[in-house]
Amino acid sequence: MQDFEKLGAFYLGQQVDGKTQKASGTVLLADARDFTTHAVIVGMTGSGKTGLGIGLIEEAAIDKIPVIAVDPKGDLGNVLLTFPLLAPADFRPWVDERSAQEQGLDADAFATKQAAAWKGGLEASGQDGARIQRLRDAADFAIYTPGSVAGLPLSVLGSFSAPPAALKDDPDAWRERVTATATGVLTLVGVDGDPVQSREHILLGAILEQAWGAGRDLDLAGLVAAIQQPPMARVGVMDVESFYPGKERFALAMKLNGLLASSGFAAWTQGEPLSAAALLHTAGGRPRVSVMSIAHLSDSERMFFMSLLLAELISWMRSQPGTGTLRALLYIDELFGYMPPTANPPTKMLLLTLLKQARAFGLGVVLSTQNPVDLDYKGLSNAGLWFVGRLQTERDKKRLMDGLEGAASGGSFDRGTMEGTIAGLGKRVFLMHSVKEPEPVLFSTRWTLSYLAGPLTRDQVKSLMSGQKPAAGAAPAARVRASGAAGAPAAATVGGSGAVAPASATPSGGARPVLAPAITQYFLPLASRGAAGAQLVYTPMAAGAADIVVSSTRYNVNETTHLVRLAAIESGPVPVDWGQGEDAPFDASQLEQAPAEGAAFADVPKPAADPKQYSRWSKLFSAWAKESQAMTLYSCSAPKVVSNPGEGEGEFRARLQVLARESRDGGVAKLREKYAARVASLTERLRVAEARVAKERSDAAASKLQAAVGIGSAILGAVLGRKAISAATLNRVGTAARGVARAGKESGDVARAGESAEAIRQQLAAIEAEVTEKAQGLGADFDAATVALVEIPVKPKPGDITVHYVALAWAPHWKSPDGTLVPAWKAG
Repeated sequence: MQDFEKLGAFYLGQQVDGKTQKASGTVLLADARDFTTHAVIVGMTGSGKTGLGIGLIEEAAIDKIPVIAVDPKGDLGNVLLTFPLLAPADFRPWVDERSAQEQGLDADAFATKQAAAWKGGLEASGQDGARIQRLRDAADFAIYTPGSVAGLPLSVLGSFSAPPAALKDDPDAWRERVTATATGVLTLVGVDGDPVQSREHILLGAILEQAWGAGRDLDLAGLVAAIQQPPMARVGVMDVESFYPGKERFALAMKLNGLLASSGFAAWTQGEPLSAAALLHTAGGRPRVSVMSIAHLSDSERMFFMSLLLAELISWMRSQPGTGTLRALLYIDELFGYMPPTANPPTKMLLLTLLKQARAFGLGVVLSTQNPVDLDYKGLSNAGLWFVGRLQTERDKKRLMDGLEGAASGGSFDRGTMEGTIAGLGKRVFLMHSVKEPEPVLFSTRWTLSYLAGPLTRDQVKSLMSGQKPAAGAAPAARVRASGAAGAPAAATVGGSGAVAPASATPSGGARPVLAPAITQYFLPLASRGAAGAQLVYTPMAAGAADIVVSSTRYNVNETTHLVRLAAIESGPVPVDWGQGEDAPFDASQLEQAPAEGAAFADVPKPAADPKQYSRWSKLFSAWAKESQAMTLYSCSAPKVVSNPGEGEGEFRARLQVLARESRDGGVAKLREKYAARVASLTERLRVAEARVAKERSDAAASKLQAAVGIGSAILGAVLGRKAISAATLNRVGTAARGVARAGKESGDVARAGESAEAIRQQLAAIEAEVTEKAQGLGADFDAATVALVEIPVKPKPGDITVHYVALAWAPHWKSPDGTLVPAWKAG
């Protein structure tokens, strides 16, 4: 078996002889960078498609490339079933007892058989338990189950948070994000909303644009409220009521409200927020393989989730610097329904965007399907790699051939040869068609490091992820019920953590206190609606607003932070502790000058009624800002890189891994270029030498045959002709004997030609060993997750902190009949 552990190369399997359909022993390696041009896998059930896909995920993880894998069938979770010891006891919990019974075995015996099969399969493909351990050590593995708590749940409500500011600079990307989100939400409630003609879609898009344009997050509860009371007066040139009357808007709001009120949707609000960065790397920068298991979802729920996931991934992608190396991989195990040839679901536009633009950012997309008829091959023409396995029907083959021929875009494509090759494919045998290769390659897939147990059940997923549940205490999402009072706001019970009224600020629900004119007062904006019977009560807090500049010429830092900080006001010896406060979820321009009508007010603590206290709190605010708002940079000695402003440790480590991979790929390319001429020359000499060996063998064989025939003819002619051995006969025998001598000489020529060819092979092997040795110094073992970093604090100078004001801020809260206060200035 050839060595397949090459830098930046994915081990796919062994090349196959097209005539015999048997493995040749020559390994097939794919350059990881080729996957930035994207790949498509097509094959019927049982073709080995899942094994190939899991093998690709494994290779990416070993190379420290993070993967998001969308799993609509439950198979990809098998990537977590890795057993380095290959012990039967490790296989036992995951074997299919029905399969064991069909083979007349109990579960223990079947597990032993499976362990032996896996060990043998790995050995046959040159792998072992050590490589399984290497896979486990290379990345963090997790199964997410949006809409379920079987695996790690995902809170999709966080996906309505305002996109990164950088996205505003790209109008197309901004529009795609708005359109995809609006379409996904409408799909979830069964509304077929056309982005151009649907009132529902246009209204939702306008609401999202208005909120996101102002930098405000929006959850589903806020969306319901905004539908009933739109934040804009006009849509286009028409007023809102003429464009979409309130009674009809209420029907749409009720559909979303019913979704939120359903018990099943509660699972969508649990878990960590949907974040591409968090799915690709841990907080410490370690690469992740995040399996998105969506087998349990309905078609509309899948479309909703996929729209949000793809939109989030595109936003993350556009925030990354360009690169020619493979930064991350998106794998979708079944493309059916997401990119059809005629219809336009929200996912299609997003996938087309990824296929056209992701390459520049190092994001590879691998799309797999067993339904070749339901593919938009025109859109898939951007894919540079195609893996074609066994197909089920002639219709499938014809549609695939039409698609591949169209995707060739005028390039070489021999339809007849391709059809013949595909028709004879066996199980686990694929044809790889690459735009970078002159002709397709047949190969059999390598044995997967992961145990392929089949689709995982909910209980199995729960068992796998039981030790990786997110920390408790995540805020429950809003639950909204329709209000019975005409014109009343939609009732909501809003859960969430955050600052509440201090004990000293008793929510008596009285009139607004009269304070000295020297005390500046502001009112925090309302961001949520109260439940039926809830009363709006304002409680006092301290608010500080400042501009903080952190600069350093040495580290090329010049960042300005516009900060609004809120803190409770107590009656004790330390009335205001800025360190115990929190940053406001809005900017200073959103503070209001007047309270909402009909609201009540809590009592004011004694310190808050003293104007002199505010100047003291201002000084404390400035001192707190100097210490707390220092920027922490991270420095790495090898490679010598310093983090960018605002770049967290995990993000920096992820970037270091990409930089190391870029340096490695560049080094490998230089090595290839340096040795290319010598290898090409030796390869040509080897070709000539082997041709000479073949010719010498042919000549030697002919000479031996001629000599043997000559001697035999002479002797047989004398014997069978019943003649005495005459002088002429002896002469013929002598001539034939001299032919034998010539044949012996030509046999020596064969040996010498073989020695020459072997000498050239040894020279090529020596070059390969030399290149391998030099390649080891290119950072192949660099692990950004564990490399030592030095923290560099960059503090603001006293003159770089401008405190605009420290004022009394009235924070709105919803007071329930039982006296519970819930912040109304926080969304959700």
